[in-house]
Amino acid sequence: MQPWLINLESCESTNTWALEHLSELHHGDTIFTHNQTAGRGQFDRSWISSSGVLTASFVLELSISQLPGFSLIAGLAVIHAIETLLPDQQGALRLKWTNDVFAAGRKLSGILCESRIRADQAQVVVGIGLNCETVPEFVQNAISLQDISADVPDREKLLAQLRTNLMNFCDRAFSTLLPEIRSRDLLLDRSIVFESGGKQCTGKGAGIDDEGQLLIRFGDEVKRYRSGRVLSIDDLPNL
Repeated sequence: MQPWLINLESCESTNTWALEHLSELHHGDTIFTHNQTAGRGQFDRSWISSSGVLTASFVLELSISQLPGFSLIAGLAVIHAIETLLPDQQGALRLKWTNDVFAAGRKLSGILCESRIRADQAQVVVGIGLNCETVPEFVQNAISLQDISADVPDREKLLAQLRTNLMNFCDRAFSTLLPEIRSRDLLLDRSIVFESGGKQCTGKGAGIDDEGQLLIRFGDEVKRYRSGRVLSIDDLPNL
């Protein structure tokens, strides 16, 4: 057992547990459970956590200036972890703004970042759900490591690599990671249906700006979005 690893037999949500115990946790502490009963995703959606899903939350300490775009950085950390342990996947994974990891056009991992701010510092809880073995058929548009590789790393190796990457990226400015984030952009030049502020619109992905905002092109106009939800992507299965 690693000193940074808190292994819970069961919990409703590793993110919720981490937030409730945040005053006792430190940079790099990792909460893991085999049985998450009420996981949370973005927009209050539930996260289905079957036995084939790695579910963990990582506690990080950042300056407030590092928060913009950090969910994209977390997504890139997940990609690097998978590609380190599965070299045959090098260059194959993509980021769906703001924080999903896709393989072969299907969702491999979801990420939920939640923060608590004190003075000029922030404690960030990065919740990661990573499909390792085959996921249930009723989960739409999902794919697992088992589907894309014959060799699925064990949970301890995955947790250690995810933690290492996230902690290393805490020391990197967003601008230094942005070129690779842009090269992994799943939405670029694809027609998407997007929802923001309760309104839906259809446009074309036009990249990610210097602050991690999504750019969408509507005819000759490009708009920037700091938050919102991608409802569908042209040429890909339903989200």
